[in-house]
Amino acid sequence: MSLEPLVSILIVNWNTRDYLRACLLSLEATCAAIKHEVIVVDNASHDGSAAMVRDEFPAVQLIANADNAGYAAGNDQAYAVAQGEWIWLLNPDTEVLDDALDSMLNFLQADAKRGAVASALIDAKTGKPQRSCRTFPTPAALWSEATGLARFYSRSRRFGFYRMGWWRYHDTRPVDQPMASSLLLRREAIEDAGGLFDEQFPIFFNDVDLCWRLWARGWQIWYLHQAQVLHHGGASTRQVKPEMIAASHRALRLFYEKHYRAILAPPVFIATVALMEASGIWRYRRAVRAQSQQIKGNAG
Repeated sequence: MSLEPLVSILIVNWNTRDYLRACLLSLEATCAAIKHEVIVVDNASHDGSAAMVRDEFPAVQLIANADNAGYAAGNDQAYAVAQGEWIWLLNPDTEVLDDALDSMLNFLQADAKRGAVASALIDAKTGKPQRSCRTFPTPAALWSEATGLARFYSRSRRFGFYRMGWWRYHDTRPVDQPMASSLLLRREAIEDAGGLFDEQFPIFFNDVDLCWRLWARGWQIWYLHQAQVLHHGGASTRQVKPEMIAASHRALRLFYEKHYRAILAPPVFIATVALMEASGIWRYRRAVRAQSQQIKGNAG
């Protein structure tokens, strides 16, 4: 298989046409000097996203799904046709700034042990780095969040050590699991880890699962603070927030079944899963109440 062009940029879109347009324009402005291809998978958007890509970006390879295949399957579709040695997962609600891709590419090429690198995600509203990295969701991390003990491990009472609240995102460092909103990967590392995304995780925790598999195979994952990508954040998932919360907790339970059941003592596993269930129910009910209040307010 040919490994040209050098970088394959994979974007999965669902009803974020205007964000997607801005993203593609930013790629044209910042990545022209780097040999690359752009593959957009549109998951049955009803806002004209696919037509916009066809009409305005003829060089982009478009895969227009008749149904919403989900984030993981959409990326796997794009990966199946990608030709690059380097795979850049990029959200449609991002805009690439300056030499972000060049910086990430040079960083990975500098050390063969580096399997993936995430750029800084700059909040489109505040201009500050978003808290885009976490540790793996170990029992200690989840219990500390639930009990409030996290504040003893963090400078911030709002963010515990699971969310790495002690870190200010002003330096480059290895991280357990960055968000895949802007994540550049070495193809060799993806293949060694068993492929891109496990489609048992259609929306959430597919990136956490990928990072777990990469680290398990000895590949490093880094956060590169000087590479910056503007991020509007959650443009697709916030469209159905209660459902997204439920899907997130289902994915976390599945992640525990896949990776923790075999390595945890049964009482610890059972207690941690019970904690997740309780937390998920509470967060879902709170989201439903908030959504109902918003609907009543708009009706009024």
